[in-house]
Amino acid sequence: MKANTAADLRAMLQDLKTLVDIESPSTDLAAISRVMNVVEGWARDLGAETRALPGGTREMNFGVQDGQKYLLVLAHVDTVWPHGTLKHMPWREDAERLYGPGTYDMKAGIVGVFHALRSFGKVWPAGGIKLLVSPDEEIGSPTSRGHIEQAARQARVVLVVEPPVADSHNLKTGRKGTGQYTLTFTGIASHAGNKPAEGASAITAAAEAVLALQALARPEAGTTISVGKIAGGTATNVVPAECFFDMDVRVSTLSEAERVDKGVHGWKPGDSRVKVKVQGGLNRPPFEQTPGTLALYEKARAIAADLGFELGHEVVGGGSDGNFTAPLAPTLDGLGSPGDGAHASHEHVRLDRWPAHVQLLTRLLQEV
Repeated sequence: MKANTAADLRAMLQDLKTLVDIESPSTDLAAISRVMNVVEGWARDLGAETRALPGGTREMNFGVQDGQKYLLVLAHVDTVWPHGTLKHMPWREDAERLYGPGTYDMKAGIVGVFHALRSFGKVWPAGGIKLLVSPDEEIGSPTSRGHIEQAARQARVVLVVEPPVADSHNLKTGRKGTGQYTLTFTGIASHAGNKPAEGASAITAAAEAVLALQALARPEAGTTISVGKIAGGTATNVVPAECFFDMDVRVSTLSEAERVDKGVHGWKPGDSRVKVKVQGGLNRPPFEQTPGTLALYEKARAIAADLGFELGHEVVGGGSDGNFTAPLAPTLDGLGSPGDGAHASHEHVRLDRWPAHVQLLTRLLQEV
């Protein structure tokens, strides 16, 4: 698949079906390993040196030499879909769309990488190509983050094969940092009718906190805060002694993350008898645009123009493993398959656009 040679869509679909047929929710390490084994087999067919890292990440090296800067590619095999999803959301082709769980996010990205790698004929670029495949991106990359950051420190550039932006099919040159907090409130229970004053309501304190902490948001600066889950109390006639809520935080800069974190930890309830426990914090640092990332995008845009299509770029709210590498090396995200419906029942790949984006990825691997 040198230069502008068209990608083989039917062959890519065959490989994609192989991966999609193995349902791989983040919680099932055995299922994830089965997908990893398929992918590692593809890598070994290309002569790659492979190894399993602690936690389940697989490393695949194509011509990587000690002491040399390599090109790092990031992918993940886990999905948000539980076992049995294929029964009610089956693999289905409809005109230029291919539907199925995990297709768009992001098994098609993995397939695209390997169809690009096969174009090299086992003759790798200077420094080689390192592919890291994560088992837990959808749950915040708890075991793979360290491996990803370590690999990024020796990379000259990082390419992430998450899907491009839905609808626009643009690449991603920035992402918000993501954080999750759980606040647990412990008050004093009492009879709501007979002795209400003796109680200290955990629910009232939680309600105060919801309003106060969501007010820390600064949408104009890219900071959003949302309490998405709350529960508490035991009975209607009891002043509640327990309550908790989970809160989602998105920030565009580290300074905003620090401001919000300080506000969360510094908040106090109106009733001093209620105790508050704060857990969590920033899970992924912001992927801030850098000159190196924008230069990578300009290279991709020029390649796309040569291939006959326009290519834009955006900063998005969702996180990826690119958030970990962007502070360490120029990182370009969204190099997987165009489509829509990540984490939704209409998840699909755009078959009319996918081959061109695989050609784009191929050229980037060859020319960057």
